[in-house]
Amino acid sequence: MSKRINHIISEIKDQYLLDHDFNKPWIIGFSGGKDSTALLQLVWLALKQIPSNQRKRKIYVICNDTLVENPIIVDYVEIVLDKIRQAAVEQGLPIEVNKTIPRLEDSFWVNIIGRGYPVPNNAFRWCTDKMKIKPTSRFVTEQVAENGEAIILIGTRSAESQTRANSIKKHEIRGKRLTKHPHHHNTFVYAPIKELMLEEVWYIINTMSSPWGADNSQLFQIYSDASADDYECPTMVSDKQHTSCGQSRFGCWTCTVVTEDKSMTALVNKGQEWLRPLLELRASMFDKRNISENRMPTRRNGQHAVTEDGQNQGNYTEKYRAELLEEILIAQRKVQEDKPKLNLITHQELVAIQVIWNRDLNFEYRVAEIYNRVYNRENAMKTNDEKLQKEMDLLKDVCAENPKDFDLIQELLTMQKNKALLNKKRGLKDDMERVIEKYLKKVS
Repeated sequence: MSKRINHIISEIKDQYLLDHDFNKPWIIGFSGGKDSTALLQLVWLALKQIPSNQRKRKIYVICNDTLVENPIIVDYVEIVLDKIRQAAVEQGLPIEVNKTIPRLEDSFWVNIIGRGYPVPNNAFRWCTDKMKIKPTSRFVTEQVAENGEAIILIGTRSAESQTRANSIKKHEIRGKRLTKHPHHHNTFVYAPIKELMLEEVWYIINTMSSPWGADNSQLFQIYSDASADDYECPTMVSDKQHTSCGQSRFGCWTCTVVTEDKSMTALVNKGQEWLRPLLELRASMFDKRNISENRMPTRRNGQHAVTEDGQNQGNYTEKYRAELLEEILIAQRKVQEDKPKLNLITHQELVAIQVIWNRDLNFEYRVAEIYNRVYNRENAMKTNDEKLQKEMDLLKDVCAENPKDFDLIQELLTMQKNKALLNKKRGLKDDMERVIEKYLKKVS
């Protein structure tokens, strides 16, 4: 097994030293999982065997955070990334660590709670593109623009599944290590560990010391704790203390594409009780996804979305979006009893959700009111400025005879303020005209 691994290291060295490729940076997608850890470890070892004056190629370690990753993995990965940064500097290696996140408008909660997208399933898996592909693609595009070309190193293995094997075979060029990226121009893909078996991946992690000083036993323990069966365990290990690590597929804790989150369930069953609110919230979103009362008869583009038997299958209703936001905040409050710094939804997302609600003329539900109710706070997200309060009181007096006028002005002011907050004035005039038209219909 070690001979086979040494062969891969030699191949990585050879590929790195190709003279005509020095200007092509290597980009390594690092999730912190077993395969990406094994890949980076072998690349690191290969790099150490190359004289310092020949380490001309830049290597970027890219970690994509969807903002809804399993919290245990997030904590572990943050520690590991810090160690990689520090060790790369200390060892004089041309390795740079970068994190990518989805843009605010592409985040999970902004799309579900704000726009009313139904949670993903196999037929409508919008999350992968918005939260994973786009952030990393932007980084790749920047590197190609700067350097002309780039090479992406992936930890995909043929032995993972038949689907993976078919995908690798489809894109590979016979006799070539690099394959053309199917979507990015001037970008190539290199899969050094594609032929490794699962046992060999765990052999690298369990028997070879982490070159950046991480404790790989922690990674093994995470997989072990998240195991639901024996699919992902190493059947051949050198340490008798290593137990079965089971099937552990880590990803977004909100994932509703799968019927059951086995890894999260296993973690809860093995003592991580603080994760239960997340598990229950995911199950709730899965169960309520296709309930007709929670869905509109149309999609956001106006397309009719009612089944033959009369079931609504459009976007989520305003009422359900507000209810789901309250569920999220309740789960967050429960989790924060054990993890005070952990937020399931960011304040930026809350602001963006309110902006979208206002743009959709949804003034019946307000994010601040839901937040304050869950956290039992008064004006937690509102200003206490006395001058502003006096202005509001004055406005109420002026509109005393027509209270609906006060509501109209408030809606227009809120809309303008939210637009300014996001630095997006485009469409403000049209939005204000829609609000006024809605108001005139009510009073007429």
